[in-house]
Amino acid sequence: MMKRKYEGEEVDAVIVGAGAAGGVIARKLSKAGLSVVVLEAGPWRDPQRDFASDELAMRRLSWQDERLTAGADPLQLGHNNSGRGVGGGTVHFTGVFLRMHRADFETRTRDGVGADWPIGYDELAPYYAQTEKDIAVSGPRHFPWGEFHGPYPLPERDPLSPNAELFRRGCEKLQIESAVAPLAILSAPHEGRPPCINRGFCNQGCMPNAKFSTLIVHIPQAVEAGAELLADCTVTQVLTGADGRARGVAFVHDGRSYEQRARLVILCAFAVETPRLLLNSANALFPDGLANSSGWVGRAIMPHSSHDVYARFPEEVRLYKGTPVLATTQHYYATDERRGFARGYSLHAHGARPLSFAQGIVGAVGGPYYGPRLRQAVLDYNFYGRVTMVGEVLPDADNRVALADEKDALGLPRAKVTFSYGDNDSRLIGHAVASMQSILRAAGGTPEFVVPDTAHLVGGCRMGNDPATSVVDSYGQSHDVPNLFVCDASIFVTSSGVNPTNTVMSLAARTADRIIQLASRFELAAGARTP
Repeated sequence: MMKRKYEGEEVDAVIVGAGAAGGVIARKLSKAGLSVVVLEAGPWRDPQRDFASDELAMRRLSWQDERLTAGADPLQLGHNNSGRGVGGGTVHFTGVFLRMHRADFETRTRDGVGADWPIGYDELAPYYAQTEKDIAVSGPRHFPWGEFHGPYPLPERDPLSPNAELFRRGCEKLQIESAVAPLAILSAPHEGRPPCINRGFCNQGCMPNAKFSTLIVHIPQAVEAGAELLADCTVTQVLTGADGRARGVAFVHDGRSYEQRARLVILCAFAVETPRLLLNSANALFPDGLANSSGWVGRAIMPHSSHDVYARFPEEVRLYKGTPVLATTQHYYATDERRGFARGYSLHAHGARPLSFAQGIVGAVGGPYYGPRLRQAVLDYNFYGRVTMVGEVLPDADNRVALADEKDALGLPRAKVTFSYGDNDSRLIGHAVASMQSILRAAGGTPEFVVPDTAHLVGGCRMGNDPATSVVDSYGQSHDVPNLFVCDASIFVTSSGVNPTNTVMSLAARTADRIIQLASRFELAAGARTP
């Protein structure tokens, strides 16, 4: 039996998911005096006890439940794009912490593709700054691209890894500007946490706590402020009353079913599980799924294209050394009609552990590679350098999350995720692969493997001003159910060409402030104060 602080009570807010967005909102609302319960499907881990420098063992940090995939380019879902447990994907992300550009919010107006967001860069800029200061982002003295050029709260990470040095050398020879990557990884002590020691296992969880995660920052602070966090609790349905308003959620823990009543329901469960939960919450009032009068729940999901290029160098590179991503360029970020496609991409010098290296090259273009060819490549692992892309994928309503006929262990319909690249996406990928090969050649390497991949995942509950073509407004408030909020990467309208965590957290901070502002409208705790 669970021992619970708020058992049987109606709380101000129940938050589903304790990842990048859920942690931000939980801390802000609880510090403002609201009663908050956070439900997380995975466990609450201790970095020193539960993390290990072990690629295989740390797969458990990601969502491993089976999902069905379809489409011309079926997605690989798991460690590359979703987390499971308190902290969510922030526990095993690389820490790359970039802002979207002004143009990313206006792709339809500027480039005639995608769709415009209902908010612009200027509305999010104060929250970007707040988020970066809050978690002490380290970055270069001058960041050359976009609207924000620095300085960052902490200086850039130093020294660079050999792979990052080679990347920057190749860029310089091609007259491509590059920079040290802004990272949510400390370069100096901060609030009792140590600076990074370049252990290199960021994707397996940071044992020293130099890398930010909501597991070690926002969630503990939310709990200290009065929030209750329930781990290993899988939410199965958003409950609604006869008036069409959300009244809480149903969840399962250790095989038993429970309900948590709340005046606000806030979904922060990721771009697959949030649409899945809304669709599975269909009832007589909402026969097509909750918040789905537009038919857009689950639609227009967008991964980032994330192809890797590995090149063999005459000298040792040792891809395991240092933080995975220490150098980047956005030289190819803005639309250039001469390239034959709209939008653009970032390129990162990206380290790789031995297992991920071997798994990647098995499925490289021209493969599969196995036997003597694979064995020789793995034996030569220390001589390979790697560059990866973060490419914008345009929204397509046919790329979607739906409910499958097959059920999981709880009797819930599994998620069916359908994805296919569009022509623009494919042309962008081709250009990026050629750019990566050129940089590696200029650095002295011989490109050998191109590994198709995707990373991150956004969309599925897009925001917008028109209830007929969107699921939520710019604050994540449902058009159909006024006391239901969605606040995670699923509300993205377009994907941009940068890692999404900074934007996810900054949108969450903006939504939390909006909820606090409207506290009386939702009959939330009296005297709620802005933190």
